[in-house]
Amino acid sequence: MKAANQTLYRKAHFLGTKIRKLRKDNGLTLDDLSVRCIYRDAEAAPSVSYLSMIENGKRVPSEDMLEIIASVFEKEVSWFYDETLEHEPLVPTKKTSGGIAGIALEPGFLFSRNHLQIAIPELLSQSGITGRQFGHLLIRAHQEHHQNRFPDLEKAAEDIGKKTMPLTVADTMAICKRLGLKIKWFDRAPEIIDDPGQKGFRTLVRSFFDAPGTIYCNERLQQHPSRLKYDLATHIAHCVLHDNDGLRSISAVGGNTHDAKSWSNQAQNIDSKDILHAWRDFECSFFAGALLCPKIPCRQFLSRHAYSPQSAALLEVSEAVLMRRMTAVSPYPYWHYFDAYPPGKLRAVYRGNGIPLPWGNLGVMNDPCKHWSVFTLLETNSSRDSAQISLLRNGDETNLYCCKAIRVADAAGNRHVVCVGIDLGPAIETQGIAVADVVAEVAEACYKNGGSAPVPPGAAKIIRSVANILSIDWIIGGLEKEASIICPRSSDCPRKPCCVAKPARRRPMTEDIRDEILQQAN
Repeated sequence: MKAANQTLYRKAHFLGTKIRKLRKDNGLTLDDLSVRCIYRDAEAAPSVSYLSMIENGKRVPSEDMLEIIASVFEKEVSWFYDETLEHEPLVPTKKTSGGIAGIALEPGFLFSRNHLQIAIPELLSQSGITGRQFGHLLIRAHQEHHQNRFPDLEKAAEDIGKKTMPLTVADTMAICKRLGLKIKWFDRAPEIIDDPGQKGFRTLVRSFFDAPGTIYCNERLQQHPSRLKYDLATHIAHCVLHDNDGLRSISAVGGNTHDAKSWSNQAQNIDSKDILHAWRDFECSFFAGALLCPKIPCRQFLSRHAYSPQSAALLEVSEAVLMRRMTAVSPYPYWHYFDAYPPGKLRAVYRGNGIPLPWGNLGVMNDPCKHWSVFTLLETNSSRDSAQISLLRNGDETNLYCCKAIRVADAAGNRHVVCVGIDLGPAIETQGIAVADVVAEVAEACYKNGGSAPVPPGAAKIIRSVANILSIDWIIGGLEKEASIICPRSSDCPRKPCCVAKPARRRPMTEDIRDEILQQAN
């Protein structure tokens, strides 16, 4: 009897160890795993406490319960009874901080703080970049370095909203009242503000803050509860984080919103206030997202709704807000997010997976790769969304991405495209599969077919398994279309034949002269 108990204990311990290892390999908490099990079968699914006991070898799951757990991780039930830890995931290559690889700051004496304080304003002045734009670039690097994890801002928002989701407009106004904020209304239609680079765009001033405690809101927001809630949430953030001081940007959308900022002087000389304002705007925006979509409830909601951007309607938030929250609350950290306006300008960028930019966000690029889903959708009048699996060639590196892009309209009526996506590579490697083999299989099919082709069955099976584990349905949607080879710039097109005529690469003339002299000397 004692031997039988020892055998049962050993099996329970080993099975629990395997479940815990799978869960941690995929970045899931016990809460996450319990929610995903409940989504598959609410009656047979284990609770958080029971899962904990299973992982610690104190309980043995029933056959039904084990089948549910196995389905979450795309495993056969027999795998859990095999007393070997054969599944050793490859360690994913650590991504660089940001989408562009950094440079070695050598020789170090040239990169001293004093030298940079002199050189950066001069660089911005000569390149035409404003201090505000430089501030956003710094913030984006900070975001990407931390993969959009800011627990202090999350906690501050949760303390105010008590993790309530969804928050109604009435709830949000009640928070404003509790904090001593008054709301006043004004009526202002969208209008054209001179902007040589964005002709035809309408600009709408949505709201602004007037110290010490008044929020002025455009009456037009009352027709759009999701936008009204978001604007109120950003002003609540300013009250909580910055003690209602007067340094608060105007909320505006559309064309030239630079002039709508409280720091309207756009001189090329950098002002430290530009950086401060940009950082405060980011803090308020992140806080607003965390208030409307608190981390744990939002993560569970996204898992239940398979990360569908359209599920934003159930929370009365915009697709853009929910898509940005995906990058912050998902247990999988390798995300990107773009908000693109025609003809090719990125208004918002986040690249926690290191994907290069398809265009600039400080200016319009002249040679975007036309095969990016966000670019294709931007050029059409279709209101349909688009899921795409892409192979991105960037120098000697090729990565496998999947994204979801949708066309939306801002509060001023301007059409634009928001896009969220993930790097599939780390998820594939976590399953113990060499991502290079999957990439090579997809690439071979695409190159043979001129640059795009259906994903081969072997690779499709692996990607479908990853989609189920991550609980992201639009990856399956991407498999229903052809995978496409994309690149950071059309002038670097890797397709054969190329999509565009490549400009001839020329070396500096001095190198040609040197080579000619050396040839004559020999």
